[in-house]
Amino acid sequence: MRRRLALLTVSLCAATALPAHGAAQDAHLEGRLPSGAAYLMDVPSSWNGTVLLYSHGYQAAGEANPAQNAPDARTRDKLLDEGYALIGSSYATTGWAVTDAVPDQLATLEAFTGQFGPARRTLAWGRSYGGLVTTALAERHTDRFDGSLSMCGLVQGGVANWNSTLDPVFALRTLLAPDSGIPLTGFADQAAARSAATELSAEVDAAQRTPEGRARIALAAALHHIPGYNSPGQTEPAPDDRATQQANQYTAVKGLVRSAAFGWRQEAESRAGGNPSWNTDVDYTAVLRTSPLYKEVTELYQKAGASLRADLDALKRAPRVSADPAAVRWMRRTSAFTGRLTDPQLSVHTTGDALIPVAAESAYRRANTAAGSARLLSQAYVRAPGHCTFTPGETIGALHTLEHRLDTGRWDASPRTLNSRARQVDPSGDTRYTAYRPASYPRPYDLSHPGDGRP
Repeated sequence: MRRRLALLTVSLCAATALPAHGAAQDAHLEGRLPSGAAYLMDVPSSWNGTVLLYSHGYQAAGEANPAQNAPDARTRDKLLDEGYALIGSSYATTGWAVTDAVPDQLATLEAFTGQFGPARRTLAWGRSYGGLVTTALAERHTDRFDGSLSMCGLVQGGVANWNSTLDPVFALRTLLAPDSGIPLTGFADQAAARSAATELSAEVDAAQRTPEGRARIALAAALHHIPGYNSPGQTEPAPDDRATQQANQYTAVKGLVRSAAFGWRQEAESRAGGNPSWNTDVDYTAVLRTSPLYKEVTELYQKAGASLRADLDALKRAPRVSADPAAVRWMRRTSAFTGRLTDPQLSVHTTGDALIPVAAESAYRRANTAAGSARLLSQAYVRAPGHCTFTPGETIGALHTLEHRLDTGRWDASPRTLNSRARQVDPSGDTRYTAYRPASYPRPYDLSHPGDGRP
């Protein structure tokens, strides 16, 4: 393909052609959409006819917001070597930006088509929050895509996400600082959210110094399905090493308090016009008993000589958090899923994810089955700690698995097949796909279950 140096002019600001990966015939375009979002396009001279529209992960308010068309440089370069065109936008705003992300991604795809012509195949893909954007594109704009790939995606949807983010901090405040009055929702601004996060974080630090406090932190982690091995930098604990498991969870709980539970929530509330989450009807005893971490929690309480029953009773008696109905409607309209797919989607997740726990896949499977689209969804799991810690081979192996489904009409997504495809892409990289069944999501919410709509 000849390198395109022309400016994009249809509904776009100026575009700039720069040196790109590979040969001089490759095309690299950067520019801005009318919304203000930046876009990025890389098209190799040997384009294979497939365009990949990449949706990036969450960028907190105030963070840099560059356009992205791949999760990392190594994956990008391998895909370009294989002939794929890579495109993506920055989204016009940071934070819970789904109402900007979806139209900006569609506008980027339109710009690509106007510049390079229609693709033979168009696939949506994305990581983390970008998995939510990808699934929104797949469900709501089916005519634009042939298939989708969600990686460590927030596929439980927005309402379920904010509900399950509320649960651990509710437990921490109730059990560690019951008279503190630390607000969990309804923050006036980021300063108020940071102040609440700092206050609760100090309580968590103090609790970590006592056996009873450590057991309570583990209880909070269990409500959110935070695993005991959740970062590549951690020591992998033995199955019965409760001390190391809890120490690893403590680190993740501190991260949740510092970011998602307060600062990120405040930004989402500002968009929704109020608090979109609640726990008015939650039985935390039942939630804990269905958690994969239940045994760890019971053993830590026993070792501490503390009463788990008393703490669960305290959660039962504590004043609950009510949602703003209008905010729930906004989150439901913009960020909840039907599970209804028209084209195939492959969803992959690491088993040791603390930010978006692997049980999110169960939530989307629930919606997908109720919507009658089960044959179009396949889910696969990488046995690894951390959020989105896939190797380039694992990522591209998943892409090739989706393409195989599109080419043949059948899924071939076994761990053995996925690992084989990953090794073909990157013989020296890890290949860690494994047979795995995630636990049920603690508080699912989707548009195919009418009963979910009652806060």
